[in-house]
Amino acid sequence: MNNMNQMMKQVKKMQEQMLKAQEQLGEKTVEGTAGGGVVQVTMNGHKKLLSVAIKPEAVDPDDVEMLQDLVLTAVNDALAKADDMANKDMSKYTGNLKIPGLF
Repeated sequence: MNNMNQMMKQVKKMQEQMLKAQEQLGEKTVEGTAGGGVVQVTMNGHKKLLSVAIKPEAVDPDDVEMLQDLVLTAVNDALAKADDMANKDMSKYTGNLKIPGLF
């Protein structure tokens, strides 16, 4: 019975640490870029887009599709970096276990 209590305490502690780590992800940011930096997006660890910066040289009224592609690429770059950051931070507590729905 004592082992079970200790295990439950450890599980509870791990859950608390993971919740804290998830909260802290909201305070961390990543940047995604495209076109050599002409389009730059900033996203937090909760995958909330915080800002989009587009340099004037990226804007060509005759080629709007290229700008759209650059924005899409930069957002996807930031999403991948946010995922990597979350996986790295959370693996400290999960021992690299992939827990569905956690992050």
